[in-house]
Amino acid sequence: MKVGDQVSSGDILAEVETDKATMELESYDDGTLLYTAVSAGSAVEVDGIIAIIGEENADFETLLQPENKVAPKAAAAAAVPAPIEVPSASVTPESTSNERVLASPLAKKMAQDKGIDLSTLLGSGDGGRIVKKDVETFEPAMVKTAPVAVTTENYVKPVVIGAEASENIALTQMRKVIASRLSASKFSAPHFYLTMEINMDKAMAARVSMNEVSPVKISFNDIVLKAVASAIRQHPDVNVSWLEDKMQKHQHIHIGVAVAIPDGLVVPVVKFADNKSLAHISSEVKDLAQRAVAKKLAPEEFTGNTFSISNLGMFGVEEFTAIINPPNACILAIGGIKEAVIVKNGVMNPGHTMKVTLSCDHRAVDGAVGAAFLKSLKGLLEDPVRILI
Repeated sequence: MKVGDQVSSGDILAEVETDKATMELESYDDGTLLYTAVSAGSAVEVDGIIAIIGEENADFETLLQPENKVAPKAAAAAAVPAPIEVPSASVTPESTSNERVLASPLAKKMAQDKGIDLSTLLGSGDGGRIVKKDVETFEPAMVKTAPVAVTTENYVKPVVIGAEASENIALTQMRKVIASRLSASKFSAPHFYLTMEINMDKAMAARVSMNEVSPVKISFNDIVLKAVASAIRQHPDVNVSWLEDKMQKHQHIHIGVAVAIPDGLVVPVVKFADNKSLAHISSEVKDLAQRAVAKKLAPEEFTGNTFSISNLGMFGVEEFTAIINPPNACILAIGGIKEAVIVKNGVMNPGHTMKVTLSCDHRAVDGAVGAAFLKSLKGLLEDPVRILI
């Protein structure tokens, strides 16, 4: 800003720097900058004139006479302890470009006089602002050792190059059926969910013993499936199907096991699961899963389930809820086994737990029925010998 420039109320005329702070001096009136009394780096007394703003071509000389200290429409310095170092009124606010260096006008002038690159200085003022003392105490060796403080003002964002791309994927017949059946289930069956945490320490130990003699490797999923079948036998009211105008209560126990394949999800069925040994279940589940992925299942092998389970524990999922597979009234979501602190009789011990969540169709299964089923399942898995009885 120079003499003759137009000034609006609120424009920053200068920055006043003391030994404690740097303050911006605003114009309180509209007008023309008629006169500047000080240059950058100069000191001015309290109530001393910094600049004069008034009507264009106004006679401001009389304001400079000794008997006239201040006058209307004159911009004076703020009342702070003297002497105050102030920059020229021609200084405007710093640039807001990406290369902006936060520094007071006095510091800028001193750095220019000394041939110092301001970008190599560390500011000690607010927000990393470079002030007078930073220039005075600067030593060339500091450039090599001082870290550069990264702030929102001097951080330069990297250029990110990318292109938006999408493709339309035609729905397979399987995906259409899955979408239709699950949408109908979710929006027509009033779901409710029950979650229970199970101590898996004994089940883990039992699995190790079983696999020492079993002709096929038994997984935790196999143990859970067998325990579910045993718990259903104790609580047959969860082994039902809702058929809108009637409800079927099944005497047989056919467990559907959700298997992910590239096209979606299939649910091969382990029939009469409560009557099969763990080795039998393990062998059958492996065979069904392999043929499901290869799309070689016969229709009767993925229909007719009376209860379903879905296990995402092998993916690191600790807990989730599953959508009921109609016409079943229940599906059990199985989370992963994790290390945990188990409190028993007031004593904390390390152990392993697993969370299971039962999704129920409230039209067919009540909360107390689902809770009783989970309680029995918990008892079977926490003492797996009972599964064999």
